[in-house]
Parts: sequence; structure tokens; C-alpha cells
Amino acid sequence: MARWLVDGMNVIGSTPDGWWRDRPGAMRRLAGQLAAWAAETGEPVTLVLDGERVALGEHPGVDAVFAAERGERGRDAADRVIAALAAAAQDPSELVAVTSDATLAKQLQALGIRVRGAREFAGNPATKE
Repeated sequence: MARWLVDGMNVIGSTPDGWWRDRPGAMRRLAGQLAAWAAETGEPVTLVLDGERVALGEHPGVDAVFAAERGERGRDAADRVIAALAAAAQDPSELVAVTSDATLAKQLQALGIRVRGAREFAGNPATKE
């Protein structure tokens, strides 16, 4: 079983559907979609989001992490949180990361973590493992 690290804003931003008009709503929708996917696959998800905590509601199987709560702010804050979570993993080979950041992807791959692109994942996450 894999544990997924999802760069939330990369996945949200991969589809130009007007998400920027309601950023918290887009975060809630993604958390809900990931919870449904986690229930279907049995694979847990850590959803990493930029900024301060937003009320997402209950989403079993999804652990939401907000970069500001980890002391990270500004550009690439979520990327730094994902890198730290990956580096702290007991077995990085069990992780799959979803990001569209090439620098982060290379860093994660060097740790033995599988990486999927955000746009590809957003299109159909269930077929990407």
C-alpha cells in the first residue's frame, strides 16, 4: 500500500475551472475527491496546502497539512513541507508524491519516492499507481 503526498495547490491549479474565485471551496472539493479516492483504494493521503488552515470538513483517509502551521510561508511553502515529510518517512519507497514542481520531483525521486504529475493525477488519480 502506498501513502500519497499531494501538493494540493498544484492539483487544484492544474484545471482552470475558476478555482481562484473560491480558493477555500476548491480546497474542500479536492479534499472530498481525495477522501472518496482513499476510500476506494484504501491508500491514505496527506494533502499539503499553502497558507493558513481552512475549514475543510471531515474527510476520512485524508490528512490535511497547511504549510503555515509548519512554519512555512511564501513561495514554495507547500513544496518545503512535502520535502520535509518525505525526508522524515521511515520508508520513502512506500510514498507516492503528486506535484508539478520539477525541482521538488527530482528531490523526491532522489529519496526513492515515486512522483506523479499534478495534471495527470487530477485527470484520473485511480489509474496512476
